[in-house]
Parts: sequence; C-alpha cells; structure tokens
Amino acid sequence: MTISKPVIYIISDSLGETAEFVARAAAIQFNGAGVEFRRIPYVNDPDHLREVVEEASLYNSLIAYTLVVEDLKTVLEEEAAKKNLLTVDILDPMMKAIYQLTGYEPRREPGLLHKLDDDYFRKIEAVEFAVKYDDGKDPRGILYADIVLVGVSRTSKTPLCMYLAHKRLKAANIPLVPEVSPPDELFTLPRGKVVGLTIKPHILNEIRQERLKTLGLVSNADYASMERILKELDYAESIMKRLGCPVVDVSNKAVEETASKILQIYYRGDNSVK
Repeated sequence: MTISKPVIYIISDSLGETAEFVARAAAIQFNGAGVEFRRIPYVNDPDHLREVVEEASLYNSLIAYTLVVEDLKTVLEEEAAKKNLLTVDILDPMMKAIYQLTGYEPRREPGLLHKLDDDYFRKIEAVEFAVKYDDGKDPRGILYADIVLVGVSRTSKTPLCMYLAHKRLKAANIPLVPEVSPPDELFTLPRGKVVGLTIKPHILNEIRQERLKTLGLVSNADYASMERILKELDYAESIMKRLGCPVVDVSNKAVEETASKILQIYYRGDNSVK
C-alpha cells in the first residue's frame, strides 16, 4: 500500500536532531512540500532498522539518516535498496571532506555531538527515551533503560518517567494487565533495575472514576469497578513478587514524592522504601 503524501523518515543512532534539522531546512525550500517527518531515534539494532525500512516502504517516502556505525549503514542501504527507497546520508559527505582535509579517521561513535554539553543532552535523550518507550509500546526499550517502572493503569507511571527523565535517567514503563503477559525481557533485568508501583484500591477506584468522567464515559464501566481493580492489583502483586522488585505505594503521593523514593532505590539500592 502506498499513499501520496510524502514522508521523510529520520533515522539516527542518537537523537536524530541533526538529520531532522537538515531535512526540514531542505523541505522549506519547497514550501514544505506537504512532507511529514517521522524521527526514529536510538536505532542501534539491525532488526529494528529492518522494521523501520519495512514500514517506510508502505509510504511515498525517503530515509535521511545519521548512522556512524558502518555495519548499521550497510544494513540500511541494503534494505532500502530492496524496497527501492531513496536514502540520504547526512553526515557522510562532510566526514569524507574532513578526512581528506586532516587525514584523521573518524571515531564512528554515536552521540559525540551531545557530549559537548553532557548534562543538557543527557536530559534531552532521557525525555526522548521516556516518550518512545512509554506504556510498553516497545519492550526492547527496557533493556536500555536505567530504570523500569511496572504497575497497573493510573499509578502515575508516565509522569514519573518524565520526571525521572529530567533527572537524566532513562525510564521505561510497563503496564501490568491480567489479560496481557509482561514481555519476557522484563524477567531478564538485573535486580534493582525494576521498581513496582502499587496503590490502595479505594484511591485507584476514585482516580479511575474521575478518568471516566473526563472521557465522558459511564462511571460504572468495568475499568473502574472494585472487582476489576482488586483483580488487577492482585495480578500486579504476583508479577512484582516474581520479579523480586522493590514496591512503592503511590497512594496520595505527589509525583515528586514518589520519584524521590524511586531515586533513593536507584542510587542507594534501598529496597526497603515503601
């Protein structure tokens, strides 16, 4: 299936800001040309690369990229050629010119530009990471996370991940739902990398009731029923026991207070925190 609207995929083994900036600067010369931009950061796995190329092949698209690892570049070019996709290597012409000028070989190390201001860019990367791996959208993210939060719906997993990102920690989160088995990767993580979130049933009931109201849904939906809540909490507790992870009770706590306890666990290895 091909659609008429052009799409430029931005693929990077880091944030991808450089490639997106160049692509947008070029597109503006065509008054934007109705182009949609899709940035795919932190691509460091050949299989992930193949998945992105496969997706791009469904659209009227080209791929602009900043990959400094030669093996990844080779995979991308080969896969794109199979799909007859246009590719643009943003960095290569300048790197070749600098090599000719200086005679020095490039380091081929992803993310060096961001090390110019390590603190700022670590925060930006962490925020991007939290967005990309929110709510278990891509379970591979938990393998690269500094910390992984698990819990039922409405236990503040997403706002906590964003808060931790501003503390320069790459945080991912996985929702625990009885009908959906957690990803296998979760059980391979070292002890101390996963933190469970729990909440008192009656408080969760109130939160979910309010959530349904804001969505204009009936308040007696199964999502907010006490029976459903108890089932979810029991299931979540069983998973956390399997993981052997510390558990933080978020009941009546501000995000900052809960995050402080999570940071205490992360930096001090204090599993006694509740």
